Amino acid sequence: MAGTDVEAVNGAAAALDKVQLVQQQEAKGSSKADGKIDPVGLKPLNGTDAVEPQSLQDDDEDGQPDAPAGEGSQESTKKKKKKNRSKKKKEAIQQTDPPTIPIDELFPSGEYPEGEIQQYKDDNLWRTTSEEKRELERLQKPIYNSVRRAAEVHRQVRKYIRSILKPGMLMTDLCETLENTVRRLIKENGLQAGIAFPTGCSLNWVAAHWTPNSGDNTVLQYDDVMKLDFGTHVDGYIVDCAFTVAFNPMFNPLLEASKEATNTGVKESGIDVRLCDVGAAIQEVMESYEVEINGKVYQVKSIRNLNGHSIGPYQIHAGKSVPIVKGGEQTKMEEGEFFAIETFASTGKGFVREDLEVSHYMKNFDVGHMPLRLPRAKQLLATINKHFSTLAFCRRYLDRLGETKYLMALRNLCDAGIVQPYPPLCDVKGSYVSQFEHTILLRPTCKEVISRGDDY
Repeated sequence: MAGTDVEAVNGAAAALDKVQLVQQQEAKGSSKADGKIDPVGLKPLNGTDAVEPQSLQDDDEDGQPDAPAGEGSQESTKKKKKKNRSKKKKEAIQQTDPPTIPIDELFPSGEYPEGEIQQYKDDNLWRTTSEEKRELERLQKPIYNSVRRAAEVHRQVRKYIRSILKPGMLMTDLCETLENTVRRLIKENGLQAGIAFPTGCSLNWVAAHWTPNSGDNTVLQYDDVMKLDFGTHVDGYIVDCAFTVAFNPMFNPLLEASKEATNTGVKESGIDVRLCDVGAAIQEVMESYEVEINGKVYQVKSIRNLNGHSIGPYQIHAGKSVPIVKGGEQTKMEEGEFFAIETFASTGKGFVREDLEVSHYMKNFDVGHMPLRLPRAKQLLATINKHFSTLAFCRRYLDRLGETKYLMALRNLCDAGIVQPYPPLCDVKGSYVSQFEHTILLRPTCKEVISRGDDY
C-alpha cells in the first residue's frame, strides 16, 4: 500500500512538471493553435473535452484532489460562458454626448421603456386585475412600443438640450440643434418616424406657437422665460411634451405653478373622467401660487382659452379639449385615448390673442380634394403631402426641403382652407407665461404617463 502511494505522488509531480513545461511553451508561442494538451496523459484533445491546465494547477495548490476529466470540462465551459455573458453586458451600447446613436440601436430587443404607471381610482379599480383588459393590452403592444420609442427620443433630446442651454444663444441655432438631434435619434424616415411639429420656443408673454422663421436673429436672454415645446412621432403616434426654462431663479414659483398644475391634471385624468373636472382641479392648484417679479407680487393665473387636447394618429388635435379652468365641457375621457395634458401659468390677464408673424402651419385633417388654380400652389401642396401630410410644419422646414418663393402659394392654400395657419398666441405684453406638458395614454388596465422622465 505504502509503495503505491509513493508512486502516485511521484506520478502526479511528474505530470505537474509536464503541465508547467507545456504552459511555458504556449507562452512562447511554440504550441499549435488548434490542439490542447491533456495534463494527465499529455495527449492532444479536441473540442470541449480538454481540461484547462491552469484550473488543475489551482486545484493542486488548494490541496483538493483532481476532478475527473468530464467534470473539469463542464466547469471550464461554464466559466467561459459566464465570462462571455459578462463581456456582453459590459459592451452594451451607451449614448454619446452629444447624442448621435439612434434609439433602436440602444434597445436592440425592440422593447422600449414604458412611462410612469398610475393606477385608476374608485370605480375603475377592477381594471387593474381584469384578464380581459390585459389581453386587450397585449393586442395593442405594437402601438405602445411605437409611442414609447418616440418618448425615449424626447427624453434623451431634452436632456441634451437642457445641458447646452445658456443665455446668448441664437434661437434659430437652438431649434435646429434640437431638431437635428431628434432626426438622428429617431432615424427620421419620411412619414414613418420623425418630428411631429415645429419646435415651439415662445418667450415671455408669448404663450405658444412661436418658432423663428429664417433670418430671425432673436437671442435668448438671462431674464427670458422660454417654453420649449417639441414633439416626436413613430408611425404617426405622437409624443407632445413641453417644459419651461428660466435662468433667473426669480421665476421659479411661476414654473413650479404650471409644473404642479400639469401633474395634478395628469393625476386627475382617467377613463370616464369628465374633462371639466380635470380643468377645475388644475385651476385650483395653479391659482394657489403667487410670484414676486422685480419687487411686485403677481397672482398666478391659468390662461383660460388655452387647453390640453386628445391626440390621434397623425393628428395633434384630435377633437377633445382638456380645459385648465373650471366650467369646461362635460365630455368624458375614454379607454385607449391619448391626451396631451398641458397647463399655462401667467402673470398677465390669463387670456391669449393671436399676434406676431406666423411660423406654424398644418394641413387640415379632414380636407378632401380641392381644385387649385395656381400651379405653384399645387406643387407646394404635393411637397406638404409627401413630407408632412397632416402633421404641423413651419417655414424653416420648407426652406430645408429646398422650397423658395412659396409665400404666395402658401397663402393660397390657407385661403382655400386646405392649410391652417397657427399664429403665435400672446398674453399682455410685459407679462410672463410658463408651460409644462405631458402625453398620457389611458390603457385598459392603467394610466401611462408616456413622456415622464427623471427631469419632470
